[in-house]
Amino acid sequence: MDTYSLLREIADSWVLLLMFAFFIGAALFAFWPSMKADRQNAADIPFRNETFDEEKGDE
Repeated sequence: MDTYSLLREIADSWVLLLMFAFFIGAALFAFWPSMKADRQNAADIPFRNETFDEEKGDE
């Protein structure tokens, strides 16, 4: 078996499994119930420095 075929076989099987396992692990980490406060904190980032300016009529 030449090097290309060996590397392709490894990439087709084991690397795919590793990438799938990484995806599942990242999804579990992101949506774990104890991470709710961190998710809410990240969701509020765009609104942290919002100010209401009555003179300009911004809403």
